[in-house]
Amino acid sequence: MKKLNDLVRPNIRSLKPYSSARNEFHGEASVFLDANENPYNTAYNRYPDPMQGELKKRISELKDIAPEHIFTGNGSDEAIDLVIRAFCEPGVDNIVTITPSYGMYEVAAATNNVGCVKVNLEPGFRLNADAVLNAAGEHTKAIYLCSPNNPTGNLLSREEIYRILKYFQGLVVVDEAYIDFAATPSFIRGLLSFPNLIVFQTLSKAWGAAGIRLGMAFASSEIIAILNKIKYPYNISRPAQQCALEVLSREACMKKQLEEILRERTQVETALEQLPFVKQVYPSDANFILVRVEDAQATYNYLVEKQIIVRNRHSIALCEGCIRITIGTPEENNLLLQALKNYYSLGIRKENNR
Repeated sequence: MKKLNDLVRPNIRSLKPYSSARNEFHGEASVFLDANENPYNTAYNRYPDPMQGELKKRISELKDIAPEHIFTGNGSDEAIDLVIRAFCEPGVDNIVTITPSYGMYEVAAATNNVGCVKVNLEPGFRLNADAVLNAAGEHTKAIYLCSPNNPTGNLLSREEIYRILKYFQGLVVVDEAYIDFAATPSFIRGLLSFPNLIVFQTLSKAWGAAGIRLGMAFASSEIIAILNKIKYPYNISRPAQQCALEVLSREACMKKQLEEILRERTQVETALEQLPFVKQVYPSDANFILVRVEDAQATYNYLVEKQIIVRNRHSIALCEGCIRITIGTPEENNLLLQALKNYYSLGIRKENNR
């Protein structure tokens, strides 16, 4: 890869970050008169740890990686945005991503006046590394890859990702929001071999904590230092940090829920394949299934009438006719499947009554 100093924006390279009161003092004290806080309402009156030290220590233990390689943000969306803000010059640079994929990469680029070049996945939603590399130009600073991919659900080929990591001179972001549902190791282990690699993960999916908005980025200590340099001083609230620590203490519970979701995923896939109006059930390595049906809008509308909400992905490139179904509890999945059977039966009756 290029030297990090050549990738980072010049103004970010020379930026002197804001130093908060909690950055300047480290240690124990009985009287805090340095941050202009209200001395009352002691549950929430103090600013949170700006660097999330205790939380990063726990993440470090779980992921077997040193804290200096960890960034914690307000969801993965904060890290998505910060990478672009730190490395892409507005009006000049661009990112490359795949399509279909998570839409926030393109939104974050557009918000920062940074171009976004999209490369179509191949049939079966397969990644073509050469197509991605050929789309990257002189001003491409980062490539964003979601694996398992959203909304397709499949893991991208590790060999193709490694090829991109080997030959692209900029940053390669591998978004692993759904990695806990896949039977494959994380790319975190690749950080030692690829200094241009950034890995995103989250507490929103397998850990069941979407409401607290806690995302993680793993990268070289130099990249993490740059992200910390430009983040908001107190980007993770005290309640969010406390809740995250509580969530991460329940690893056994998470694994038990994960096993049930995977069992349910298999059962839902099998049941969907039996429905005549379902044209294709795509293999999934995530906690959702992409399903091609005869009429995505009509299917979606019928489920809404039954107060069952799925995601209509018909308008997404290469997902024409598709709906995306999240795996719920066994009871929720049974309600979904029964509604879809009724939808088919209703369609048959209408056809017979013509």
